[in-house]
Amino acid sequence: MAKKLHVYLNQNLAGLLVQNDGGQLEFTYLPDYASYSEAIPLSHSLPLRPEMFVAKECRGFFSGILPEETNRDIIAKNLGITAKNDYSMLKEIGGECAGAVTFLSEEAEPNPLDYSYRHLNELELVNVINQLPQRPLLAGEENVRLSLAGAQVKLTVLVDGDKIAIPLQDAPSTHILKPASAYFEGLVYNEAFCMMLADLCGLPTAKVEVRIAGKDEFLLIERYDRKEFIGELPSKEFRFKERLHQEDFCQALGILSQHKYQKEGGPSLKDCFNLVSETSRIPLLDRQRLLDAVIFNFLIGNNDAHGKNFSYTYHFKGGVIEARLAPLYDLVCTAFYPNLDRNMAMKIGGESLMSKINLKKFEKFAVEAFLSKPQVKNRVQHLAQIVLDTIPTVPLNHPVAVGVGNWIKDHCLEVLDWSY
Repeated sequence: MAKKLHVYLNQNLAGLLVQNDGGQLEFTYLPDYASYSEAIPLSHSLPLRPEMFVAKECRGFFSGILPEETNRDIIAKNLGITAKNDYSMLKEIGGECAGAVTFLSEEAEPNPLDYSYRHLNELELVNVINQLPQRPLLAGEENVRLSLAGAQVKLTVLVDGDKIAIPLQDAPSTHILKPASAYFEGLVYNEAFCMMLADLCGLPTAKVEVRIAGKDEFLLIERYDRKEFIGELPSKEFRFKERLHQEDFCQALGILSQHKYQKEGGPSLKDCFNLVSETSRIPLLDRQRLLDAVIFNFLIGNNDAHGKNFSYTYHFKGGVIEARLAPLYDLVCTAFYPNLDRNMAMKIGGESLMSKINLKKFEKFAVEAFLSKPQVKNRVQHLAQIVLDTIPTVPLNHPVAVGVGNWIKDHCLEVLDWSY
């Protein structure tokens, strides 16, 4: 028998996600939603239409909401479901997801006046952090329904000053918590340094903060897809978070997460720039921002900048849907770790090996992305100088942060010495 989930975009019931008798996903927008004057499509790959979307059309978006690799396997075992069953996974953990989408059973409805949270003291927070490798996203705990894409261990949380809480059911979060890695030394400080550096260089970037609970270091990343509003009830003032819809570039292009790398069928830089040209409300500005992101990732040695590490935000403004390139996130100097692959997730000018990139490769990339050669060449060296001048201002003195800063400094000096 077919199974159904209600798919909400904020408080609006947008459509039905079905697992048919053959076990395949199907999605259909509800007529009332599709005809709504301020309706936002779930995805660029799922435009508003009355016809049903079959699995090959919709799985890229829906599967892209879920965790990946080992985390997905562990979650499936903890929940007693099949790891490859997107429907079952969304049913179990699709309460608080990226963007404004929420998955609820047919009998449930979202209620922003009844959001609830489990507040953590320091000892409880330490216990939660230590549980995450064995219980990713706390999947299986009572009333916890959290989902984030990616292979890294992390958790969505509500942060109120120095207090942290776990969202329950479909309650929205404010931050993403990333604990220290057992495999990569100082990863918290590596990512914090790169994110702060981008922000200080003037690139739109998610805000980050390093915190410690007990002896556990962790990174808090403020969610750019959540906004706070204050309202009044007859008896009290209340606060709730509104979700701002977003999707990553793989979802927008209908590409499955397991194919996120270009060499495995994922987006190329040409695909990404074409997507921005087609969808952005202000394409010239967002193409420039994407160019800066590509150059910055190269300068900091982030070889893992794949299609799921770039996103769009969507909201209705002035009578039209405003699609804009999201702030940067997941910025890490992967080159700092000698055992990680030196090949970039997306090629620049046909070359994936970072050490072989030069101005000619950037000029070839400019042609592919319909950018001006002089614009790209000048921006590479201009941004290299900005990064070089900004490194000393990053307020982190952890040994790994210092080491990452030195690596980036040396790389920028090499780029500034480039010639034909």
